[in-house]
Amino acid sequence: MEYRRVGESGLRVSQLSIGGWLTFGGDVDEKATGDILRCALDGGMNFIDLADAYARGGAEIATGKAIADIPRHQLVISSKLFWPMSDDPNDRGLSRKHIMESVERSLRNLGTDYLDIYFCHREDPETPLDETVRAMDDLVRQGKILYWGTSVWEARSLRKAHAVARRTNAVPPIVEQPQYNLLERSIERRVLPAARRLGMGVVVWSPLAGGLLTGKYNDGVPSGSRGDTTRWLEKNLTEENLQRVRAFTALAQETGCEPAALALAWLAAQPGISSVITGATSVKQVESNLRACDVNVTPELDRAVSQIFS
Repeated sequence: MEYRRVGESGLRVSQLSIGGWLTFGGDVDEKATGDILRCALDGGMNFIDLADAYARGGAEIATGKAIADIPRHQLVISSKLFWPMSDDPNDRGLSRKHIMESVERSLRNLGTDYLDIYFCHREDPETPLDETVRAMDDLVRQGKILYWGTSVWEARSLRKAHAVARRTNAVPPIVEQPQYNLLERSIERRVLPAARRLGMGVVVWSPLAGGLLTGKYNDGVPSGSRGDTTRWLEKNLTEENLQRVRAFTALAQETGCEPAALALAWLAAQPGISSVITGATSVKQVESNLRACDVNVTPELDRAVSQIFS
């Protein structure tokens, strides 16, 4: 496992990490969560990515129980805030009130004194950016978070956040967390270049496009699969995409690796990527994902993959 700096900060995260979206505290029970996390950590992953909205706090609670006996310095734990956590009008967004209350809730759920990274889960057009940046800076100075980041923010918003931080002598965001995979590469145009110029790291989610890049939908949608039960995956299940994935599957087989491993390895090999956040519902999936660390993405292989998805 390779450990990479998060942008220009001194923090290092594993090139592959484990996330709890759609799994921990929801589809995956507490015992399975513990098994998955132990397998991930034993495989060298040190970064665990969560959010308060994942299973309405359930992912944080399940993770907190699973890592209770692990030395804190061995872990890089992140959480996020933005989405509504109740019907209360202030229990959402990136206001100072919601930030200060949400971090306390996440710390209680996880049973820890601090978060390594605290992400703003989306942009909040209803809160002045100055208010959000200053609140995050206060949390850093209080020691409740060590760094903060953004998730699914536009390039211009990243630049504005850094400008506010410079003007107010506040700590700027060190990392952006966008969606990025072989079928969704829009961040290559503006977000990745902006992050590099600002000295930000990039950790990416949905690296397998909801499982589509594993090849399991090549011959149809299996009953009970995420493609069968999750509406947000429908837009990717087009014949054009399936043809690309079939070609990609063949290339992976020629290379001697699984499609999932090649898809993860290709992402990890792209400039500016600090970590690829993987998801898993079983130890077997974690083991499969870890095989990406053994795939050597040569310039020739990089070009072959890019040609399929150009």
